[in-house]
Amino acid sequence: MYTNILIPTDGSELAGKAVEHGIALAKRIGAKVTALTVLLPFHVLTTDVRMIEDTPAQYKARMQHHAEQTLGAVARAALTAGVTCETVHVEHEHPYRAIIETAESKGCDLIVMASHGRRGISAVVLGSETVKVLTHCKIPVLVHR
Repeated sequence: MYTNILIPTDGSELAGKAVEHGIALAKRIGAKVTALTVLLPFHVLTTDVRMIEDTPAQYKARMQHHAEQTLGAVARAALTAGVTCETVHVEHEHPYRAIIETAESKGCDLIVMASHGRRGISAVVLGSETVKVLTHCKIPVLVHR
């Protein structure tokens, strides 16, 4: 049924559970996995603590390291499960668009993602990336809670 499952992750605990589920599903149905992490570009004017505390070069280096660790963990989990895994790291202003664009460009036929990344008021103000993917994507989305 599904042959290439996109699993977007930010490295959070909740996203990790979606990664585990996506890899287990891929193993069961014989699909491959495409793991994605999306980083926001650096902004001088921001409320994001990670950007306030860093110079643009420091932010980019730290985020690159985080992406490598996050995607490396997914690749190792897929390898352990015997599932083929491709990793993708992109910088994009709108993570939900990056998720949809990657799914389309990589020929993914299912997206498995966590129910939300942000908590509290920031989720309400900024909106859930998962909801945006569900709203704008034509590819089936399995939301893991």
